[in-house]
Amino acid sequence: MKIKKISVWICIAAMTASLAAGCGKKTLESSEVKDSQETDTVSGDVETSQTVQVTDINGTAITAENGALESQNMPEAPADQAPQGGKPDTPPAGGAPQNNDGKPAPGGAAPGPGSLIFIGTGESITFEITDSTIITVEFLQGSQEGTSDNILVGSVLEITLDDENQAREITVKNLNAGGGFGGSSEVTNGTSANTIEEDSVEEGTSYTSNGDDENALRIDGAKVSLDNITVEKTGGNSSNTENGDFYGQNAGLLALNGASVTVSNATVNTDAVNGNGVFSYGEGTAVTISDSVIRTAKNNSGGIQTTGGGAMYASNLDVETQGNSAAAIRSDRGGGTVQVSGGSYVTNGTGSPAIYCTADITVSNAELTANASEGVVVEGKNSVSLKGCNMTASMENTYNGDSEENIHAIMIYQSMSGDAQLGEADFSAEDGSITAKKGDMFYVTNTDCTISLKNVAFTLANDIFLRVEGNSSSRGWGTKGANGGDVALNVDSQSIDGNILVDDISSLDFQMSNNSVFTGSINPDGDEGTVNIVLDETSSWILTGDSYITSFNGDTSNITGNGYHLYVNGEEIF
Repeated sequence: MKIKKISVWICIAAMTASLAAGCGKKTLESSEVKDSQETDTVSGDVETSQTVQVTDINGTAITAENGALESQNMPEAPADQAPQGGKPDTPPAGGAPQNNDGKPAPGGAAPGPGSLIFIGTGESITFEITDSTIITVEFLQGSQEGTSDNILVGSVLEITLDDENQAREITVKNLNAGGGFGGSSEVTNGTSANTIEEDSVEEGTSYTSNGDDENALRIDGAKVSLDNITVEKTGGNSSNTENGDFYGQNAGLLALNGASVTVSNATVNTDAVNGNGVFSYGEGTAVTISDSVIRTAKNNSGGIQTTGGGAMYASNLDVETQGNSAAAIRSDRGGGTVQVSGGSYVTNGTGSPAIYCTADITVSNAELTANASEGVVVEGKNSVSLKGCNMTASMENTYNGDSEENIHAIMIYQSMSGDAQLGEADFSAEDGSITAKKGDMFYVTNTDCTISLKNVAFTLANDIFLRVEGNSSSRGWGTKGANGGDVALNVDSQSIDGNILVDDISSLDFQMSNNSVFTGSINPDGDEGTVNIVLDETSSWILTGDSYITSFNGDTSNITGNGYHLYVNGEEIF
């Protein structure tokens, strides 16, 4: 894979003033400044701290423009609009519309007050990255150790240089601070109307709740078997949607603290915001649920939800959600493991894919239907594997019906909210079918990913199979001009109809094997991003338009031109 197209959120808006004021100042490291009356010397190396925007990268040498960050006031999204990606009925604290995992909504609002712009001085600087350079990537809610792969042309950096112009420390920044979110940094599970704390077997019991921030049933650290139970969450307000999304507050059934729960033949109904049906929270917690019916009616209310490293094992479920931000198979901060076999999973709200993934999710032999959303969303360093599934997606218009926003069936991205680790995402599908009723089939932005396909029947809504490109960054997904995608597309015994578009800040490595057939064009309007094609001797490419790529490894006799031409680095080879 190439350099990752990754930028970051600023940790907190309060940092803005201090960062801007600190540009160009001298800092002292490994030294002690004595009282000025005692000494006028300072020991240690003198380093300069400054804010820059990268203009060129040549190996370890970075060229950038000096400048500063300044605040810009941008209007927040109207509270009565529902962006694609979904937001609660009322915005959480901080006012930012959110998607089904509490992040800036896919297709959602523009940055809120406190967003930054880089103001360049026109002065250029060149510095070196060394093995000892400390690289940090900032998020809205924390930071993560980074690498040189997180730095690319267009990135805004805060750098600390030594007297040899080598970078001691680099912080990769993002200019879209957004409006902030209201989730507690501490685990906040709320209360419960019914709690099981001892190992037990329960059969035919009903559990109800209409209280605020209250579970109808909570299993806390116990080994419990539940058969033929009914869980009814008939009401109750959520004081904070992120606490509901992250920690299970207000869910119907919540398992936590290492609980081991087996559920069969259950009926779970919720009618409250954050009324996730069945929720597994925390490392060591595992829920195994089978042959059960789950219905949720309000926003931020997924069918089965897994966070904090928990595990969910589901089979033959009948799940349907009605609200926005209410994925049928859902994960959030901290991820975990989700394995689903059989059953039906239907969503009806915007921002409510059949699967929203910040975990490792495997689904086999299931029916997946999103009636107003993309079918699958994968965020960050996480994975979705579909085997023998039939998926249908019908994404509605994005925020305010903006036609410039992308409509798609499957999205792979990085929101930069801090809820999904930086790194390569993975989507795979084998057998079964995937149908897009609206928009592109795949959309990849602001992340690296691998897409692996084998013997899947695709039905497209338009002529775009895969779009790999940057975004406007209005939703905080990286920095405009530096937030494209890098994709490895591997197809085995696979037929693909439709065009592929890769913009100039993105890349594609496309490998076809075992009698695969690609009928379509790549970048028919001319050279854009880096595109490398590997065509094995059994596979073929049928052109439907002129195509412009960077490299071709294969036999041109396996290409059918239909009067069109293939250009490699601008030179016609077919």
